[in-house]
This record gives sequence, C-alpha cells and structure tokens, in this order.
Amino acid sequence: MTKAAALLLAGSLALAACASDEDGGDAATGNGGGGSEDLKIGVAYDTGGRGDRSFNDSAIAGVEAAIEEHGGEVRDLSPNSDASNRVELLTQLADEGYNPVIAVGFAYGDVIADVVEQYPDTTFAIIDSSVEEIGAENLTGLLFAEEQGSYLAGVAAALKTETDHIGFVGGVETPLIQKFEAGYVAGATAVNPDIQVDVQYISPAGDFSGFNDPARGQIVAQGMFDAGADIVYHAAGGSGLGVFQAAAASGGRAIGVDSDQYQTVDDPALQAVIMTSMLKRVDNAVESFIDSYVEGDFEGGQDVVYDLESEGVGLSDSGGFIEDIQGDIDDYRQQIIDGEIEVPTTP
Repeated sequence: MTKAAALLLAGSLALAACASDEDGGDAATGNGGGGSEDLKIGVAYDTGGRGDRSFNDSAIAGVEAAIEEHGGEVRDLSPNSDASNRVELLTQLADEGYNPVIAVGFAYGDVIADVVEQYPDTTFAIIDSSVEEIGAENLTGLLFAEEQGSYLAGVAAALKTETDHIGFVGGVETPLIQKFEAGYVAGATAVNPDIQVDVQYISPAGDFSGFNDPARGQIVAQGMFDAGADIVYHAAGGSGLGVFQAAAASGGRAIGVDSDQYQTVDDPALQAVIMTSMLKRVDNAVESFIDSYVEGDFEGGQDVVYDLESEGVGLSDSGGFIEDIQGDIDDYRQQIIDGEIEVPTTP
C-alpha cells in the first residue's frame, strides 16, 4: 500500500448521522455489494468517541463506506474518562475476532506495539502514529500532512480577516497538534508578515480532556475574540463546538477541522460562522486501508502518508465563504505540491 492509494478515493464521502456510543458497543451492521460477509471490523476510538462530529466520526464514516462496498459488520469501543483502558479496547476487539482492528488516534501509539505482537494473526492500523520503527508486519500507520492543510487555513484566515488578528486553539499540546499550529501560522504570515496570531492549548501534553471539553474550548476562544481576533481555527476535536459558540457570540468566524464541520453542526447559527474547515480525510484513509485488507493487498510495517497532492488534506468550500479567495488558495496549494513552499511541522 502506497501514498498513491489515497488517489483511488477521489469521491467525497458524506459523514453518517450517528448517535454517540459512550460506553462502546455494537454499531449498526450492513451488507454491501462485496463478497465479504464475514468481514468484522473493530474500531477503538480516540477521546470523545463516536459523535464528536470531527475526527472519530470521520474514521467511522470510512468504515461504514467500506462495509457498504464489501459487506460485513463493525464493533466500536470508546475509551473511559481518563483513557487508561486503551490496551483493553484493542485486546477486547482482537479477542472477539474482529479483524482488521483500527486504533483511532496517536495516543494508541504508546501501547499498540505490544498488542500487535500478542495477536500476529490480526491486522491492525493506527491513525496519526508512525509504525515504521515498530516494524510489525500486521500493522500499518495512516498519517497525514496536517501542516499542509493548515497552511491553507492560515492563508484563508489572513485573506479574510478584517482586524489582522486571528487565533488558533489546540486541544492538547502535543507534536501532532503543533503541526496544525505550525502550518496555520506559516500560511497566515506568508500572506501578511505583520498579522497577529494568538495560540493557546486547552490542556497540556498527557491530558487528553482538551479534545472533549466544549466549555473550555469556548472560554479559550472567547478570550481571543475579546482581544480582537476575528477568525479562530481549532484543532481540538469535540472541544471545537465551544470555539464555534464563541465565534457566534462574538460576531466572528471560525475554521473547523478534520470533517467539513459546516455540514456536521446542527445549529444554523453555528453553521453561519464556519467559513471553512481543514479537511483531514481520515474517512478516505480508513476506507482505503480496509479495501487493501479485503483485496489481499495489505502490506504492513509501513506508514501511508496522505497529503495535498493525494487529496488527503485540503479545505472545504461549503457555504461559499471562501469563494472569493479560492484562486489565491489554489496558488498556494500548487506551490506546496510543486515543492516551492516547504511547510514547517513545528512552531
């Protein structure tokens, strides 16, 4: 499986409307046009679980698209409040015969090596964590060039701001989320070197509550709007809802993440403030991984990177809010693809 695998999934996938499964359990099963009725897919969610309308929901959308194509069923489990049971989630799914098993989120990176060694006959994938140093033939890493998509988000913010003052809210201060920050700041300053970019994280490294605390997300973002920012980009999972609420209360704008969040929020007042979202096509990556498993093309022990060139990241245009600057965004996008712009991965 190579980076080019992402090109096989050019079509856009609509996120399924799904209820939160806080305790973990059986998701809906389906049978599609494939011949894999015995396919049993296990999913271990990141903090926030199903129903976050962002990262986790994008992952399960990819699973459901694969089931629509190949048939089969899915079992999805959510971590407990302090996410201390990640090993138990993976081993439970493997013990119950689910294969492949997908670990959603980099936090599983600290534990997955031991798990895959215990279950050599089970195929695993982990999102947002490199596996090449592990070298396990039954494990693949699904990675993204988040900094590239975030660069375009920064370009859009700098072109649309009326105050030359924007913000970034990160969920947890980790190297992964700092990639979003780095790209966003680089894109904004490429357009306007004098722009002010406020940066704040909801929780420190090791405290994953920052991905599932909309109230704190709202407080952090509200502080930025009160200080003069008029556009705030979040990479904070379920906490992003609070960023949208702060934008609506302040007459500002927000940039969503992972999914097209203009399409996933219920409140029209919140939808109206989401000028774009940095798309991280977790759904495409997951579906492509399952396709390779079903077709017998799975190659473990390596990472697959989804970037701008493979359409693994990008910007949504729902609502038409960035239509007037699309040409400029496309110019920067092409420069990144051509290697003329090297986007930083650290602040």
